[in-house]
Amino acid sequence: MKILIMGAGKMGSFFIDLLSFDHEVAAYEKDATRLRFTYNCQRFTTLDEIKAFQPELVINAVTVKYTIPAFEEVLPVLPKDCIISDISSVKTGLKAWYEESGHPYASTHPMFGPTFANLNQLSEENAIIITEGDHKGCIFFKELYQKLGLHIYEYSFEEHDKTVAYSLSIPFVSTFVFAAVMKHQDAPGTTFKRHMQIAKGVLNEDDYLLQEILFNPYTHDQVAQIRSELTELLQIIEEKDAAGMKAYLKKIRAHVARDIEIRRM
Repeated sequence: MKILIMGAGKMGSFFIDLLSFDHEVAAYEKDATRLRFTYNCQRFTTLDEIKAFQPELVINAVTVKYTIPAFEEVLPVLPKDCIISDISSVKTGLKAWYEESGHPYASTHPMFGPTFANLNQLSEENAIIITEGDHKGCIFFKELYQKLGLHIYEYSFEEHDKTVAYSLSIPFVSTFVFAAVMKHQDAPGTTFKRHMQIAKGVLNEDDYLLQEILFNPYTHDQVAQIRSELTELLQIIEEKDAAGMKAYLKKIRAHVARDIEIRRM
C-alpha cells in the first residue's frame, strides 16, 4: 500500500519506521530538518510531490492543534478513494469534519505516547479504534495494532471522548496539582522522584493538547470527583480521624484491587 504520513515528530517517525518495510511510505513535513532522521521512505515537503505519489492511505500525525488544518491542506491533491486517518488523542470536531470530507476515513488512538512508553515493547499498552470509520481502514489499523501486541478497544467517537476524559484528565489534573504545590527536595524519596518524573513528562506535552483534553466536555465531572475526594480527605486529616482514615484507605485499596482484577479477566 502507498502510505503518506504527515508529520515527522515522535509518533510520525514511529509509524514511518513501523510501516516502511512492508509498504511504500512517504513522509510529508514542511520543516525539512525534521526529515533528516527518517529512512527507508520518500521525503516530501510540497503538495506537488504528494499529488504525484497518489497515496492510498494518509496517516495524520501532526500536533493535535493542526490535525484538521493539515487535512484541509492536502485534501485537494489526494485521490478521491484515498483513506484519510488520524491518531489524535483528542477527537473534538473530527467526526463532523470527516463526514463532510468526501473521503473514506479511519480514526484511531494509540494510547502509548512516546513520553512514557517503550516503543519497542508495547504488549502492555492499549489502542482505540473508532468504529464509525471505513471498514477497510479499520481493518488495516486493527491488524497493525495486533501485530504490535496492543490491547485493542473499539469505541464510537463519543465513547472515546468519555474514556479519554477519565483515563487522561484525572492523572493530568493530579499531576498539575502535584507540580503546583511541590517544593524542591534535597533528598527526595522514591515516591516523590517518581511523581516528579511523571510531572516532567506530562508538562513536556504540547500546551494545546493538554488544553483540549481538559476542555473535553466530559472532563468537568471527572475533575469534580477529585475535588469531592480531596474535601473528604482534608476533613479526615483536620479531625485526625483514625477510623475515618482506615475506612478511606480500605475504600481506595478496593478500587485499585478491582481494577487489577478486571485487567486480569
